[in-house]
Amino acid sequence: MSDESPKTPLDHITDTLSQLKEMRHYSRNNVELLTTQWLMFDGELSELGRADKIEDLMVRQGELHDSLETVITNLEELQVELRPPSEE
Repeated sequence: MSDESPKTPLDHITDTLSQLKEMRHYSRNNVELLTTQWLMFDGELSELGRADKIEDLMVRQGELHDSLETVITNLEELQVELRPPSEE
């Protein structure tokens, strides 16, 4: 492995942001899919006494999504701070 150009903190932030944004994308899709399933089978799940388990998953998935949004916003702000000033 070459150490000629080690990653800077900005590089690490950029890589992390990329991964978090990918997680956000999949998280959003999962929440939407779970919500669709929930709406289709809410009555049946309630009758089977399983609705609370799905509700808990939806809440947790929503909390993960909200947390991802917060961290992404914070890291984007840090990314701006770490960027070198542009040469004019």
